[in-house]
Amino acid sequence: MIEAYNIHKSFGAHKVLDGLSFKVATGTTCVIIGRSGCGKSVFLKHVVGILKPDSGQVIVGGKDLSILSDQAMDVLRLKIALVFQGGALFDSMSVGENVGFGLTEHLKIDSQEVLQRVEESLCLVGLAGIQNLMPSELSGGMKKRVALARAICVKPEIILYDEPTTGVDPITADAINELIRSLHDKLKVTSVVVTHDMKSAYMVADRIAMMYQGKIIAEGTPDEIQASEDPVVHQFINGLSKGPITETIGNSG
Repeated sequence: MIEAYNIHKSFGAHKVLDGLSFKVATGTTCVIIGRSGCGKSVFLKHVVGILKPDSGQVIVGGKDLSILSDQAMDVLRLKIALVFQGGALFDSMSVGENVGFGLTEHLKIDSQEVLQRVEESLCLVGLAGIQNLMPSELSGGMKKRVALARAICVKPEIILYDEPTTGVDPITADAINELIRSLHDKLKVTSVVVTHDMKSAYMVADRIAMMYQGKIIAEGTPDEIQASEDPVVHQFINGLSKGPITETIGNSG
């Protein structure tokens, strides 16, 4: 479903992606792990076409993004949902309006069907009946769930999660992980989760890929990653201060 070949991306003199190659099989959940600033979020932005590589090739659903017209890219984006790190809800809109935003903004669907799909999506994330609340009335965990509901409301083929458990307490994080796994099983979507939370990674992943210095250095099942003898992988997944990974400067995601 998602293929990246030898992707390079720099911002000025700062190289973020340095020959990244990576594939995500259809219907699987792949978790990309790595330190903050290593390029995980930058890669997600390449998948949705927000960023373009300096060189290399990104293919989504069999379509080479580098040769798609703007119109074709817009059509493809309707099949991809991005769950932002902070939820990115519109403060001036109700929960229902936020969840249905993709339908009302991009698809010609009558208002009654929009209401029905909003209700169904909220039910799937365990928040039935809160359509009329405003984002300011929600807890952090509820905002994350509403963001998930907005993502699935458009019935995407791909869901991209950017640090879904950041900023919430451990109990809420565990509930969000269970929800991601449940939605994957129910909706049969292809999912990519970027995180540095190893508990989350082990819980939701079919496969885990480790990003370091702008490329994928290891990939495998959760068990294979835990058993890896690569010193970089071992240091990161165990949260060790001593090892080959040193302090880095940058906040590129």
